[in-house]
Amino acid sequence: MMRVLIVGLGNMGRSHALAHHANPGAEIVGLVNRSDIALPEALEGYPRFATFDAGMATRPDLVVIATYSDSHADLACAAMEAGAHVFVEKPLATTVADARRVVDTAMRTGRKLMVGYILRQHPSWVRLIEEARSLGGPYVFRLNLNQQSSGAEWETHKALMQTTSPIVDCGVHYVDVMCQITDAAPLRVHGMGLRLTDEIAPDMYNYGQFQVFFADGSVGWYEAGWGPMMSETAFFVKDIVSPNGSVSITEGNKGASADIDGHTKVGGLLIHTPDGDHTVAMPDEPGHQALCDAEQAAMLRAIAEDTDLTRHMNDALRSLAICLAADESIRSGRSVSLEEILP
Repeated sequence: MMRVLIVGLGNMGRSHALAHHANPGAEIVGLVNRSDIALPEALEGYPRFATFDAGMATRPDLVVIATYSDSHADLACAAMEAGAHVFVEKPLATTVADARRVVDTAMRTGRKLMVGYILRQHPSWVRLIEEARSLGGPYVFRLNLNQQSSGAEWETHKALMQTTSPIVDCGVHYVDVMCQITDAAPLRVHGMGLRLTDEIAPDMYNYGQFQVFFADGSVGWYEAGWGPMMSETAFFVKDIVSPNGSVSITEGNKGASADIDGHTKVGGLLIHTPDGDHTVAMPDEPGHQALCDAEQAAMLRAIAEDTDLTRHMNDALRSLAICLAADESIRSGRSVSLEEILP
């Protein structure tokens, strides 16, 4: 039985806690959150702690970190140094140096480290990547996720933007998809962004987009914006184009842009080649909680089966480096080379 400590009880933390509550191979030994918040009934009986150190006194085998991004690196390293395996929500860290420090700590201690790239557990996204790779590159990636958030969702976004921009927080998912398809090294990034509200810090922007260039000639575009001013038109574009055709998500614009369940849904794929078009239906797609269940089950398997997560960790480092380079490009107004940032 794996002893699990959950650190951070926001939307993702609660979902990961529910996943372990339902998993017969896990035993939740504690829930850590700075404030005393209401929890789903299923979680009410577990011990609660106000600090990370108090939670770690339970001596967990696995620590699930779902706090704000700027605390991820320090908490992950501390947990691994104490002998625990770590599942950490994306982004892995807020700097490449901190992300590398976390990966190095996992390698040195022999602890398993998994980053919360939820699309890797989604059968429809796995199929999209397989179909795109079968076409062969180089590729054009056209991906975005804009969210017209208001009320509680906008308050969450504003809190996130105290430390992390939309193109980093959301972008790591979709850049990870690009990297899985092309396998080529990223070379440089150019970004642009705009602060569309006075409700965030003067040095933060709530809309951004960037272009990334890969060594095989592939090029990628990603766009993300948060806030009540964002459009609900074309907020979910997912196209991969190659010399031999294209793969597109056809039903991504269903529902409101702020609906978290809608962010992973594919609905169907349209595959175009010179010989004609065909669609691949994706019925009965898992919802957000089912995907969190799958993520935590994958984490437990990796520990039990001693899975080599080196490629996973390096992919997490690479996708984060691309998004942070885009953030730097937006702030500096110049292109950023990745050849000196990445190993």
